[in-house]
Amino acid sequence: MKTFQELYEHVVKAALNNEIEKIEKSEKEYDPHQLDCLLNPMKHPIVIQTGICECTGENQSECVKRCPFDAISIKPKSGIDINPDLCMGCSECIDGCASEKLKASTDIIPALRAVRSSKELVYAMIAPAFLGQFSEQVTPGKLRTAMKQVGFDGMVEVALFADILTLKEALEFDKNIKEESDFQLTSCCCPMWIAMIKKIYHELMPHVPGAVSPMIACARSIKVLHPQAMTVFIGPCLAKKAEAREHDLAGDVDYVLTFQEIQNIFDALGIHPEQLEESDKDHSSKAGRIYARAGGVSEAVESTVRSINPNRKITVKTKRSDGVPACKAMINELLDGKSDANFYEGMGCRGGCVGGPRSITSVEAGTKAVNEYGEDSPFQNPVENPYVIELLHRLGFDTIESLLENSDIFTRHF
Repeated sequence: MKTFQELYEHVVKAALNNEIEKIEKSEKEYDPHQLDCLLNPMKHPIVIQTGICECTGENQSECVKRCPFDAISIKPKSGIDINPDLCMGCSECIDGCASEKLKASTDIIPALRAVRSSKELVYAMIAPAFLGQFSEQVTPGKLRTAMKQVGFDGMVEVALFADILTLKEALEFDKNIKEESDFQLTSCCCPMWIAMIKKIYHELMPHVPGAVSPMIACARSIKVLHPQAMTVFIGPCLAKKAEAREHDLAGDVDYVLTFQEIQNIFDALGIHPEQLEESDKDHSSKAGRIYARAGGVSEAVESTVRSINPNRKITVKTKRSDGVPACKAMINELLDGKSDANFYEGMGCRGGCVGGPRSITSVEAGTKAVNEYGEDSPFQNPVENPYVIELLHRLGFDTIESLLENSDIFTRHF
């Protein structure tokens, strides 16, 4: 019987050749549970168990401790059990599983089938961390061409929507931070960060402005402009799969793929993005582009606050951390009264999104590429970006201040 990885590779090729039905009929060759996880991922948790855990004693205890969200417990029959309601897809358990019985859920099969059979517009929504992921020679324009060869009608940079969320959070800061003791927790980027606040530090939720992530903002905006369109988010993060399933967000993003999954598709189709022609449409500012690395959100908001209200007496004083342990330490300092910052940014992965568990390149290389891309933008922040203003008008916002109103597109009710 094939291993899970062998089955995955076989099924990807079958999906590209429209031969999935042959696999479904060859039940004896495959573990039926593993096959169902690949064909119907929405029926299964973000982290799937492909067999019984072989760890015992202290090793099992280490598995339980590894989860920052207390989603793992010890069970007699399966060895361990993962609670899908608590799991946020941080990938710590998968990367640390000595018996390799834990695997990440993958949307690659249903996504491929949907993209290649859809009669409606299908958009690839690429995360700001994409620079440098597919080799240094792969420019945004070449990647856009590669996506079209896969079957997408277009590629949208989520960084443009990071611009809009930066503007919204800057307006929230300018409106709400009136005293030296006031503070704001950023909400719009990392699903692990917001999940940690909701589940562990829920008393701080009043300090989190109601904003969706750039991924959700991008998908919702596309569907306002093209109601029948299909949206596929592509990024470095397994937690984005969990975010897309949350009850108040489900249906906004149709599928979530990782950079590694897209690379698998490129490999299977023989697509080499670095060899393709350019197809340029870059509209994001530096602020939106640097969301992908640690400190990028707070730097973007700080710059934008200065632009919308240069005479503020209380300026943005940021504190930021990356990696779940560091984020917890930062919040504990805040609760203990040992921090005087008024804007807190947390990212669940070391280095930010460029350090996501499904990145292809290193944190250092990803950070360098993202910073260079940010510097290449002709706009420093969303206030300077005419494409942001144009897009907001098309979505029905008459002024940037109207972002503070209860917009269904960019607002989340925690």
